[in-house]
Amino acid sequence: MYFLLNGIEDYMLPCINKQIFGFECMGCGLQRSVALILKGEFVDAFVMYPAIYTLLIFFGLLLIDTFKKNKINNKIIITLAIVNVIIIIGNFLLKLYLT
Repeated sequence: MYFLLNGIEDYMLPCINKQIFGFECMGCGLQRSVALILKGEFVDAFVMYPAIYTLLIFFGLLLIDTFKKNKINNKIIITLAIVNVIIIIGNFLLKLYLT
């Protein structure tokens, strides 16, 4: 498992947006953030991509919702989707204007 996690960076996709236009896209850092979570570096994962934990909760609830339909889950999923969009766009704008 250790060798798998250490070699995962060799297979990450590059950001085409950054290569062509010179600035990061809204998804930059997501792959590295997941790799950091798998390594157990939770704070660094949040610093790399602040929406990582809300995205994990969002996709977890979507998975649960596929097996058990519930009106409360739908409201939570919609709320989490909106929160994720706000975090992702906010992080993108901060990186765009502060770097």
